[in-house]
Amino acid sequence: MILLVHAVVSLGMLIVVPLGLTLLPTRTTSTRWWFAFAVPGAVSLWLPRGAVSITLASVYFAGTVVLIALAARHFLHHRALQARQIALYTALVTPSIATLALVAERSSYELFGFNLTVLSLTVAHFHFAGFAAALMAYLSADGLAAVSVPLGTGLVLLGFFLGDPVELAGAVVLTAGMWLVGWSLWRRSRRADRSTAILLVVSGSVLVVTMLLAVSWALGHVVDTPYLPLEWMVATHGVANAVGFALCGVLAMRREEAG
Repeated sequence: MILLVHAVVSLGMLIVVPLGLTLLPTRTTSTRWWFAFAVPGAVSLWLPRGAVSITLASVYFAGTVVLIALAARHFLHHRALQARQIALYTALVTPSIATLALVAERSSYELFGFNLTVLSLTVAHFHFAGFAAALMAYLSADGLAAVSVPLGTGLVLLGFFLGDPVELAGAVVLTAGMWLVGWSLWRRSRRADRSTAILLVVSGSVLVVTMLLAVSWALGHVVDTPYLPLEWMVATHGVANAVGFALCGVLAMRREEAG
């Protein structure tokens, strides 16, 4: 399972995030700088825990701090905190949460008392439910959808500390937001070329099932209802969101911009 998680995270670091950064107003003239940080981070995943992997993960953490600086610069320039801006800043801040968990996990340190498996899953979660989900909310939605995705992500994070009911509330809010994003993607596909439309439809469609799985997982930890084992959640919810939603969605947006 952990190898699959590492593969999904590597996809986020090396493909989804840099492609997504080219679609944001905070982009620089090139995203080549990102790979100077992301490649060491991806390599750290596949090395044994220890000094080398900690150092490489720390390099990646420095790159995510650059994203926070870009968000701060954008806010200071525009002084705006509308719905889409909240999604934008969430996309730029959440990778640092993921990378903080990565550095701790590579250090074999149970940050805030969370075991190493939870930390590994946190790395994946905040690359996709964090960066990718907020990115797509910023690019494709407005109003309630653009706000509910960051709000749901934040509640899920709080749920790690405050308990399963809060995490369930976050999962429900995030699911509602993601379904609204999915609906926006479906509508967008109607005016896109055939290849772009297919990517948009796939990106929006997988959310119907994957977010139901997320709610069932959170609900099952509050009341006695069935939910998939962790390994199956990674293989279904995790992989489908990473490839079907995030990768297809970002590729579709890139095609739209290029066209």
